[in-house]
Amino acid sequence: MICTRKNTTCNSTIWEKDKKEAVLGEFERENPEKAGQRRLVMEVSSLPISASLRAKLISGGYTCLSSLFSVSSSHIAQDLKISENEAQEILRVASQRRASERSNGTTSMVNGAQSAWEMLNEEQSLGRIITSCSELDDILGGGISCKEVTEIGGVPGIGKTQLGIQLAVNVQIPMDYGGLQGKAVYIDTEGSFMVERALQIAEACLEDMRGYHGFLKRDLQGCQINMQPKDFLENIFYFRVCSYTEQIAVVNYLEKFISEHKDVKVVIIDSITFHFRQDFDDMALRTRLLGGMALKLMKLAKKFTLAVVLLNQVTTKYTEGQYQLTLALGDSWSHACTNRVILYWNGNERYAYIDKSPSVRSATAPYSVTGRGIRSSVSNCKRVKMM
Repeated sequence: MICTRKNTTCNSTIWEKDKKEAVLGEFERENPEKAGQRRLVMEVSSLPISASLRAKLISGGYTCLSSLFSVSSSHIAQDLKISENEAQEILRVASQRRASERSNGTTSMVNGAQSAWEMLNEEQSLGRIITSCSELDDILGGGISCKEVTEIGGVPGIGKTQLGIQLAVNVQIPMDYGGLQGKAVYIDTEGSFMVERALQIAEACLEDMRGYHGFLKRDLQGCQINMQPKDFLENIFYFRVCSYTEQIAVVNYLEKFISEHKDVKVVIIDSITFHFRQDFDDMALRTRLLGGMALKLMKLAKKFTLAVVLLNQVTTKYTEGQYQLTLALGDSWSHACTNRVILYWNGNERYAYIDKSPSVRSATAPYSVTGRGIRSSVSNCKRVKMM
């Protein structure tokens, strides 16, 4: 697993240490500066048991203490393929840890309520990441929203990765031009990220900004464009993961990473699906792992006021006597995201459909994948491969 910023590889010793901690369960903790807040999850990683048992628990989807108390020792033994005695010892240690947490006054507490009026004002003040396609931005309510998890799925070649790279570039647009002036984390599970393509899109973004600058005739001293294409690449933190365990490790590591890079405003996973569609005979295990990862990503989005974008593949589903294309990972996964956008072909034209959203109505908009990136649709466009 490699973490790169531009063409620089992170210090391997530090990264391997962080990765190991993440795999063994370094899940999120509440910000210690927030007075009155308590830990909402007591983690399995802190249990005084052997490292192999901790690893088996986490790989089996038992990531917090509460998940252990809802099952019997025999169920844990069968699920993790360990002895009954080992399972009983795990439950005994977990019970002692819970009692200790309570006696120390560190039991979970619910934060104070927020009024609906405050929520409305907060939502209206949130920034959005434009897609560079005006029709698509319109149906999204202005772009991809922060503090939410957005799933974007479609068939191969429809432009999912292109849209992911476009968002990683557009999140860096300065505030003077209506952007968030942030940075991006790009987690690549398929090896589909193309740095040359990112450079093309960055160059086109700069050209658009200069054109916008000239159109408004702004004061050059007050709103000078000082960015270069390489600056866009330097602000994209790239992680390449090659297995589902590495994917979970990176997601667990994100809270620490973003705490150190607070200007990160979007996390893109391309794709969320790839490693979870292979080598999984135990669907219950897969569901637990995906559920835990989804909760982690939702909390990251809210805690750091950033957008999480999950790119998804498609699969076939037998419905009403025929096979139909649907997004992968099943019906239960569809509840893990705040928004769901489906990309599809209509003849030779690409379309985006808002399948699910609490804030915007279902709608459809055409878009194009061009040499400059994602753009508004042009008539008679053809299916072309950009790279």
